[in-house]
Amino acid sequence: MHLVELIDNLSDKKHGGLPEVEITSVTADSRFVGPGSLFVAVSGDRVDGHDFIASAVTNGAAAVVGQRETTNLSVPYIQVSNARLALAELASAWHGHPSRELVVIGITGTDGKSTTANLLFEILEKASIRAGMVTTVNAVIGDEVLDTGLHVTTPDALDVHGYLRRMVSAGLTHCILETTSHGLAQHRVSAIEFDIAVVTNITHEHLDYHGSYEGYFDAKAMMLENLDPENVKPDGIAKAAILNRDDRSFEPLKRRVSAKIVDYGVGKDADVRAQAIQSGLEGLQMQIQGPDYRVSVSSPLVGTYNVSNILAAFSAAVEGLGIDPRIASEGIAALEGVPGRMQAIDMGQPFTAIVDFAHTPNALKGALETARDFTEGRLIAVFGSAGLRDREKRRLMAEVSAELADLTILTAEDPRTEPLEDILAEMAAGAQAKGGVEGETFLRIPDRGEALRRAVAIARPGDLVITCGKGHEQSMCFGTIEYPWDDRTALTAALAELVGREGPEMPGLPTSPD
Repeated sequence: MHLVELIDNLSDKKHGGLPEVEITSVTADSRFVGPGSLFVAVSGDRVDGHDFIASAVTNGAAAVVGQRETTNLSVPYIQVSNARLALAELASAWHGHPSRELVVIGITGTDGKSTTANLLFEILEKASIRAGMVTTVNAVIGDEVLDTGLHVTTPDALDVHGYLRRMVSAGLTHCILETTSHGLAQHRVSAIEFDIAVVTNITHEHLDYHGSYEGYFDAKAMMLENLDPENVKPDGIAKAAILNRDDRSFEPLKRRVSAKIVDYGVGKDADVRAQAIQSGLEGLQMQIQGPDYRVSVSSPLVGTYNVSNILAAFSAAVEGLGIDPRIASEGIAALEGVPGRMQAIDMGQPFTAIVDFAHTPNALKGALETARDFTEGRLIAVFGSAGLRDREKRRLMAEVSAELADLTILTAEDPRTEPLEDILAEMAAGAQAKGGVEGETFLRIPDRGEALRRAVAIARPGDLVITCGKGHEQSMCFGTIEYPWDDRTALTAALAELVGREGPEMPGLPTSPD
């Protein structure tokens, strides 16, 4: 594409005239700059792209976009007020604005995003709708399943728009896009024209980054504000916001929406509501009542917290996309589980062992309450809290476990550059605040592998061991290094050692004994 053609897509720009330069690629990483590249200098938390402009030019950049005042460059410089937003707008243009050719359903919230996305994907398949999906677990494009990263976050703008273009090229018509608060605040999904926006809930999370609950809320609300009821795509659907009436975010979110609103919940005032809910080890059963229908819904998913996720997906499908309620029910029944979400690990041990992704106080509460229903024995919980993230969450999660679990083992979970012992001390103080007694009702075991070994060694027949916080993730960060780690592999290894069966080796971490 020509430079002028690309730059015309920026909503805010300042430059002194542009030559007819052919652009060969767009990148925000100076290491990937080649002859003809357009380099976007983005200011990050640790690295400022403006410091690499000279390197980018040396590597062949044909032009540069950035936020700072910059002079004496040998290539054209386009100044913008927000380089992250500019990167998203350029990514959309570079890939031919693919979101305009798709029905895009965005899903955000603190908990339940991936489960809701997978439920909706199954519903669309049952409805014979050709859909793709981008979650924090993977991207599904036709027959391709692509890894989207080591940790749970929305891919960057260039990747997201690239996935959407690949969906269009594959003949898909719909896209389900899981969107984190970081992804919204950092404009990774800007310049995407959403048709439906689903919010699962907004609870305590990421206050380290957003500064306050209000800042976190504002980031989530950005997707709703993107819904322009006047900007309906050709042969498209009416814009709609799908909101959780049971969540405290409902009333303030309503005020951010100019499009149609559909709310879901268990109360009688919800547009789409669940009734006659039954929950057990075999899954969930309920009746879903809508404006002019009532259908029976069964799901293999366990835990009453999944009722909200089912309602969110059902509402988006039926009220947002116009899918028959009976087909939506069939799609919900088809999803057997989501990787790392209430996933049982069975090596023949005489107790239940589960891996779950719960990494917020609200999610941990739901996971432990569900786990309690699965056992008449003791509940043993293993989890940590991430370094360089929301510090208050450490205390809150330990408090939740002190109240709901019989034994809590506090351990590592991505300490990053913070001292692990300091993180564990804050968590221990939270457990003690709720009556926890160290050595009796809670332990501190820094190495996660040793923590799992201790948990399964302590477990008696009929008990339940649950490890939370990592779920499907494939690494753990110590310092600035990502070490291979999968809770499912680690718990399997601990159980195999316990029962004397062949199994995987316990992954090693910097805290592991020699």
